[in-house]
Amino acid sequence: MLEAFKLFVTVYEQKSFSRAAALLHLSQPGVSVHVQHIEAELGAKLFHRTPKQVKPTQAGELFYRKAKQILSLYQEAQQEIQQLQGTVSGRLKIGASFTIGEYLLPKLLAEYAARYPSVSAEVTIANTEQINQAVRANELDVGLVEGDVPPSDLHVEPFYKDELVLVAAVDHPLARLKSVSVDHLHDQVWIFRESGSGTRAYSDRLIRQWELRVAHSYVFSSSQGVKEAVAAGLGIALLSRLIVGKELASGELAVIPMAKQRFSRDFCVLKPAGEPASRALQMFLDRVKTL
Repeated sequence: MLEAFKLFVTVYEQKSFSRAAALLHLSQPGVSVHVQHIEAELGAKLFHRTPKQVKPTQAGELFYRKAKQILSLYQEAQQEIQQLQGTVSGRLKIGASFTIGEYLLPKLLAEYAARYPSVSAEVTIANTEQINQAVRANELDVGLVEGDVPPSDLHVEPFYKDELVLVAAVDHPLARLKSVSVDHLHDQVWIFRESGSGTRAYSDRLIRQWELRVAHSYVFSSSQGVKEAVAAGLGIALLSRLIVGKELASGELAVIPMAKQRFSRDFCVLKPAGEPASRALQMFLDRVKTL
């Protein structure tokens, strides 16, 4: 029944049989059959089904609370048994925003995998807002994100201080100056990430704070796209030093030398508040905190 409980909980939290089926890599009819078996076992209807929505009944609400408790107790039992045996195994569903997922997580995960080879991991890379929503929907065990996270029922903990730099093509007029003031940034062309990105939120906040006039802007849905556009001379951008470190070292990009200005932000861990972490997840979190 454990798998049936997991399936029911996913349908409840996704409010959709089709989304639950996609998330669990099952067919929608298969999901419906499993729920029908639970309903037959309990002798009660758990969902009101309409073409547009799936809404839990009063029995469904009660069963959801109990199923979550059972799954939580089972996870605790797994952890305690693993601790007795001194082993770390299981599966992690990790989410990361683009900067972290593409430039920080691969090395971190390689080191973790070398130490705990019995743990498998599935990584989802998306923007901060999307990872936030996925952790809240219990689609991910943990999220690693950049930028501000709005108040929610999630546990949020900073783990890394990221430095950002204002970059341009090496032949850009601002890159040739010894010192750049805020006034120099008026009427520039900017290259941005999409809305929902932590990097975009930081750039927008900076432009508002300095009341900058933006001549024109271009939006790319990846940091790599922003970086390539800047190198091609399309405009300037604010990016993590993690992203542009190699290009700065090779001379493909240049830092705009801002006078008396330093840019930094926190990378944060997101996970459901109050839910016990598996031993595999706890070992991963311990490694993240050493960065």
